[in-house]
Amino acid sequence: MRTATPLHPTEMNRWQLGFFVLILGALTAFSAMSIDMYLPAFPQMSRDLHVPLSTVQLSVSAFLFGSALGQLFYGPLADRWGRRLPLLMGLSLYVAATIGCALVKSGEALLFWRIAMAVGGGAGMVISRAVVRDLYDTTEAARMFSLLMLIMGIAPILAPIGGGQLLLVTGWRGIFGFLAIFGLISLFAAAVGLPESLPSERRHRRSMVEMLKVYGHLVQNRHYLRYAIALGCVAGVNFAYISGAPFVFIELHEVSPQQFGYFFAVNAFGLIGASQVNRTLLRRYSPQQIARTSFLVNALSGLLLTACSYTGFGGFQLQGIFIFTCLCMTGLLYPNITALAMAPFDKAAGSASALLGTIQYTLGASGGALVGLLHNGTALPMTATMALCGSAGLAALIAAGRVSSPHR
Repeated sequence: MRTATPLHPTEMNRWQLGFFVLILGALTAFSAMSIDMYLPAFPQMSRDLHVPLSTVQLSVSAFLFGSALGQLFYGPLADRWGRRLPLLMGLSLYVAATIGCALVKSGEALLFWRIAMAVGGGAGMVISRAVVRDLYDTTEAARMFSLLMLIMGIAPILAPIGGGQLLLVTGWRGIFGFLAIFGLISLFAAAVGLPESLPSERRHRRSMVEMLKVYGHLVQNRHYLRYAIALGCVAGVNFAYISGAPFVFIELHEVSPQQFGYFFAVNAFGLIGASQVNRTLLRRYSPQQIARTSFLVNALSGLLLTACSYTGFGGFQLQGIFIFTCLCMTGLLYPNITALAMAPFDKAAGSASALLGTIQYTLGASGGALVGLLHNGTALPMTATMALCGSAGLAALIAAGRVSSPHR
């Protein structure tokens, strides 16, 4: 496979296409791997660094805000220089910053290196979405994003389990060492096996200042912006769960760090399964129809979850069912809303992908931070934030459907 020449999936043989999808899946998994793998280590990190547990929880939000910032940077670069060069730069930064995380001695240093780690990893998320938009139309893009979620979804299953086991052998620093190796392997695979998807004639030759003005036009596009907010609310549901789950499971319900990984895996299986059902549903329904129904179920489940956590009705078991339902729906929401938001953009796909990711991670980080700020020793901060994000996302999605677009 020649990596310097633009290549379309129809020109690849079966093995090339499989490797291509595997690389894109790994790039989309950077966020999940970087967050989920060290979740079981929160209590140990708090003790070793002599900081409150809330400081370690804040490192999740720091990573998300760093991802939001980093993705804005890569968008214009990807539209000007192609997809490969910014990607390789970002992955190199990710590896260096992850090593920094493994060596920290204080909570402040942890937050700094987590932000740097996120800025580097943001390249993978921007470029993977842009490459899919370069090569596929809206419905096919939704199918491809669902396929990538199959690969990406392995991370939430294996990462907490692997992190829990590494915790027994190497301590929490070994978890970051493993992530550095994962980043290095991804860097090598992208350098060798990822073809350039943006031909030189489709690249922007304007100055960086002019390229940044594209963001202004995107923000003024109400159709795009409302889909982006809806996607950010989906992230808010997930990251409220991610931020609150270690306390709710390990501290509140006395689940061991190792068992926590298995509980986490069950919910990840639900998300993956839903994303693959989405590929079948797309044969009969539009991405907009699937997204609306999924968000409705997500919002209702979140409200019932909050009621159960407030009253104690049904105990941990019923709360677990509603958490599972909420997360399953995000497996349907991510691919369809992403495809709908990216559909109108061709030449500015990199910038559209970057801003989409920035809004997604900003709102997702806000959801995670809100859980920490409202911490009161109960599950209510997590569950109420999940319900709030689900309800707000449903409203944004309905509003987006009412805005006319020539690309619908």
